Amino acid sequence: MAIDRWIALVILMLCLAYGYAAYFTMDGLLPPIMKQRPIWPSTFPKVLAAGGIILSLSILLGFEKAPKKEDAADINLSRLGEYKVGQALMLLGLMVAYAFLLRPLGFLAATFLFLACGSFILGERRFVLMAVVAAIAAGSIWYLVDAVLGIFLSPLPSFMNGG
Repeated sequence: MAIDRWIALVILMLCLAYGYAAYFTMDGLLPPIMKQRPIWPSTFPKVLAAGGIILSLSILLGFEKAPKKEDAADINLSRLGEYKVGQALMLLGLMVAYAFLLRPLGFLAATFLFLACGSFILGERRFVLMAVVAAIAAGSIWYLVDAVLGIFLSPLPSFMNGG
């Protein structure tokens, strides 16, 4: 089985477990007044689980467009040096650094740095464009989460928020 189907199988298992939790365990903890609303806190997890199950099954069953070359779908471990493993590892390290820097730097600075450094790792060298796109994306996401959804997300570093 090709690597994409193995990954789809793992995603299918995760989505089945997530869907089970969303459909059977999350709703039992709701107070009665919340059960009268049309949208519950478990609605979005249910949609995510169903979408993940459908998409991973489509890959497992081979409904996606087949690659032009027969050997293009498999990862050849003997040619591992030809893949951009260093880039992938740097991006994973950047994700870990983002998680650790989110509270000390605040959402805006940590997200800006994550997006700018991530695009640099992926090969973008137009620094002004990187900065503008990262700033707009970080600000837009913060505004949507904070103002539209009403979820407080600390935009500033922890020492500026009093703690």
